[in-house]
Amino acid sequence: MSAKERVRIVTGDITRVDVDAIVNAANTSLLGGGGVDGAIHRAAGPELVAECRMLHGCRTGQAKITRGYRLPARWVIHTVGPVWQDGSHGEDDLLASAWRNSLALAAERGVRTIAFPSISTGAFGFPVARAARIAIATTLAFLRENALPGDVTVVCFGEEAYGHYLTALASAD
Repeated sequence: MSAKERVRIVTGDITRVDVDAIVNAANTSLLGGGGVDGAIHRAAGPELVAECRMLHGCRTGQAKITRGYRLPARWVIHTVGPVWQDGSHGEDDLLASAWRNSLALAAERGVRTIAFPSISTGAFGFPVARAARIAIATTLAFLRENALPGDVTVVCFGEEAYGHYLTALASAD
């Protein structure tokens, strides 16, 4: 199966996806916030924030893993994407790093199925079309070199992001 065939794009609620791991678009504290981050923390329950306190935060572009608690997913991989400034402050590289480090952590844990949100495109303001191209290119490059994760799902919250991710996947090499 090609790398492209291992990726799918859907719309929905990432907290309800039945996969081994979901990725949380977290802030550097890892203690919850708005958007996807807040939804994941609410759905997982208070045990998640208690475990996150033990991780002492996470730097932009890096990733850390916790249990999923009350989520269908066994694991939550927390990654911090960049806050968009103007595109000249390393935002593209930091976003690619967030995706790559999340995938690498998943592979280390033997994760077969993983779901990502559109990292950094909500409150962090990263342009969605640009983020989608970076995310898909990074994911495909990783999958070409690694057997795990076997399946990657991007769960878009809304039709705009869905369209951009579909376009990015269709036009990727």
